[in-house]
Amino acid sequence: MESFEQIYHRACERKGGEASLQALMPRLVDNKAIEQYSDAQLLSEISKKVFQCGFVWRIVDNKWPAYEQAFFNFEPHKVLMLSPEQLQQRASDENLIRHLKKTMAIYDNALMIHEVKLKHGSFAKFIADWPSDDIIGLWSELKRLGNRLGGNTGPYFLRAIGKDTFLLTDDIKGYLKAHNLIDYGFTSKSGLKQVQAVFNAWQQESGLSFAEISRIVACSVGDNRI
Repeated sequence: MESFEQIYHRACERKGGEASLQALMPRLVDNKAIEQYSDAQLLSEISKKVFQCGFVWRIVDNKWPAYEQAFFNFEPHKVLMLSPEQLQQRASDENLIRHLKKTMAIYDNALMIHEVKLKHGSFAKFIADWPSDDIIGLWSELKRLGNRLGGNTGPYFLRAIGKDTFLLTDDIKGYLKAHNLIDYGFTSKSGLKQVQAVFNAWQQESGLSFAEISRIVACSVGDNRI
């Protein structure tokens, strides 16, 4: 296993120096700030990440004001009043993206947020309180409780709201495989536990956040899919 210092220096060389690499670091906020997000803000961001998966992100961003209008600014209790027929109408709206399953996921994830709020007092608090040294556990919960939040969709949502998480981009997976740091598949519980252990070790060595470590590893190899 390489030291993280070696990885960091290689990333600096590939990106044109330490200052250039630092400029690429992702935005994070503390847990108190995450707790301030409203349910509507979180449902909007979850829904955007669901639609961006496998699609051109810029197109989704351009259409998002129309989504805010069509889905009552993503207030979960209002979304949950939509009938299946009304959801189908929105899935065929030319001002939106015509994808029935992703449109239905807005409803399902509104229900997830509502149910988590009943149990934990706040969906935002549920996310903020989750320990980073088991961030794969939060990925698993989002996938289990929500709709279409598996793969990197859940982690990209967490990254978007500033929750500290690493990502499993192709470059990062390639690095872990090439250095024999994982024995199982990246979708298996055993494999994800191994990945978490590697990132925990890098964090202890470097003192950096998972988001920073993830970005630095991605910049140190491959095509820099960050």
